[in-house]
Amino acid sequence: MDMMTTCQLNQTCGQPNSSVPPPMSNSGLAISCFTMLFVTISNLAALSILAKSRGRFCRQSKAPFLLLTVALLLADLGGHVILGSFALYLHMNHQYTMKLCDVFGTNMVFFGLCPLLFGCAMAVERCVAITKPFCRVTMITVAHVVRVVLFLSALALVLAILPLLKVGTYTIQYPCTWCFLRVTSPCFAVDTYLALIFSCLGLTALTLSLFSNTMSVASLVHARMKTPNGQTNHTTHFGRRESCTSSSSLFFSLDIEVMVQLLVITVVSCVCWSPFLIQILLVQLKQSPGTSAQKLIYVALRIASWNQILDPWVYILLRKTVLFGVYTFYLLTNQEDGGGLELHFTTFSSLYRFCHQ
Repeated sequence: MDMMTTCQLNQTCGQPNSSVPPPMSNSGLAISCFTMLFVTISNLAALSILAKSRGRFCRQSKAPFLLLTVALLLADLGGHVILGSFALYLHMNHQYTMKLCDVFGTNMVFFGLCPLLFGCAMAVERCVAITKPFCRVTMITVAHVVRVVLFLSALALVLAILPLLKVGTYTIQYPCTWCFLRVTSPCFAVDTYLALIFSCLGLTALTLSLFSNTMSVASLVHARMKTPNGQTNHTTHFGRRESCTSSSSLFFSLDIEVMVQLLVITVVSCVCWSPFLIQILLVQLKQSPGTSAQKLIYVALRIASWNQILDPWVYILLRKTVLFGVYTFYLLTNQEDGGGLELHFTTFSSLYRFCHQ
């Protein structure tokens, strides 16, 4: 029997023993539609900002990072629109086929892994560019990044389509509104292996991102601390002004801007995705049956969905002009005695020209 009307028709492997949830209320439907529209506009706005910054990125050899960022935002945009459409359909219409569930599950795995893998690639690219700047020209090119994006996309796609090839299965998940790998009460060992691969691959990407970002930040801090020591004469007012302007320019360099964005993206990914990935891992290791584990996974999934909502706002809010405004406010609220106002005004003028070049 291909057509399923309730979750009870798929009880053979421990599906939730619950009734079909009532149709989504008008208010719930409106909120879901508004969220999809809001995320779509946010991602398009972030892509527009990146398009305007293309020249600045290319001038400073940041084209590979720009390409990875675009890939990440496109994955977030596609994932939210496509998966949101599936979820809305299943909320409103509880009659769907196994083929629909397979397609839904395939998209869940693919669009779940792609942002994590792309975020990891971004962190590694920045780490190599900052710690090995002379090797970056030959090691990281646009052509190399295109191959990396295609490879990571293919990796996520292969894992996603395995259940379509009868290697594992996709099944309806609690509360009968989404489809995913058979995480709880697996029928076969391959179901457990696929869930473990998904979880471990995601956690590995997050761990590698954290490690790479730590190395990058350490290198930038080391360079920032060495800059004042490299100045020969800071005793005069002119020397102080030049040092402050140089330090401020360093603070607002594209490397700093990119690292701030990347750090926030990594933190957001870890906070949003870790509960979902860890819960899947724990369920596979403990083989926790029952609806309690399923409810926890569902809550963790809701948290993970915020990753696609927050990612574009990192690029909207953490731009150089916004950071410039915050840093300027800091300067104006921490004026020094004796020439401090003139010094800050000079720094302000230099930063303004730098941020609007």
